[in-house]
Amino acid sequence: MLRTHVTRGRLGLVLAVAAGVLLGAIFGQPGNGRAASTAVPKNKTAPTISGAAAVGSTLVATHGTWSGSPTSFHYAWSRCDATGAACLAIGGATAKIYTVTSSDVGHTLRVTVTARNADGSASATSAATAVVPTSGCPSATGPIPVAALVPPERLQIASASITPSVRRSTNTIRIHLVIQACDTRPVQGATVFATPIPYNQFAAAQGVTGADGSVTLTEGRRSGFPASRHQRLLAVFVRASKPGDPALGGVSTRRVVAFPFARH
Repeated sequence: MLRTHVTRGRLGLVLAVAAGVLLGAIFGQPGNGRAASTAVPKNKTAPTISGAAAVGSTLVATHGTWSGSPTSFHYAWSRCDATGAACLAIGGATAKIYTVTSSDVGHTLRVTVTARNADGSASATSAATAVVPTSGCPSATGPIPVAALVPPERLQIASASITPSVRRSTNTIRIHLVIQACDTRPVQGATVFATPIPYNQFAAAQGVTGADGSVTLTEGRRSGFPASRHQRLLAVFVRASKPGDPALGGVSTRRVVAFPFARH
């Protein structure tokens, strides 16, 4: 009887230890929290912000990379001083996309991303943007994406040329235009429209500027050319605008250019 009792006691001890190991594997050991803490999201690469820091421009945040397989991300934008410090949360700015406002002029912007999963959450903050300028020009050098331009800055039709030289026998013209802003910086992505005055001499055309700020518009002859027997100039109305802006508002500009008829 004693042997049977001991055997049963040992069996109970073994079962208790096994149950403890199993429960510990499932719930983590009491007091050390290892299973839970290693599963909480941890930032590996910081969030980033893309887009031009200028009034009216759209900034887009990326959440960076995380361990712990986050199931959701929360975004919170902040307005900071010129050095990227002294940041204050922007009320209501909790989406992945943020549109820069006049309140941001003279400040930099950051976005804080909070990653969550079933075990908890953690946050990481992006680097600061450039200082939002007052002029409507992005604070950088080189080509300007047209989306980064806002009033009071305006597009400039810096130059216009035509090939071949205009003659009464001309059937096709190619108008080469250069669009700039912020002094002499080329503008990329501007929509350029051109049509002769009076109408119906050559077909109206529209195009988009490249990284050098230029676009070439090809227009075929129409029945209204030449406009008169004594015509000596081909006048062309040109408009440069930012997509989404009103045709005659925003940063758009207009100009009439004239090309003389060739003598021979």
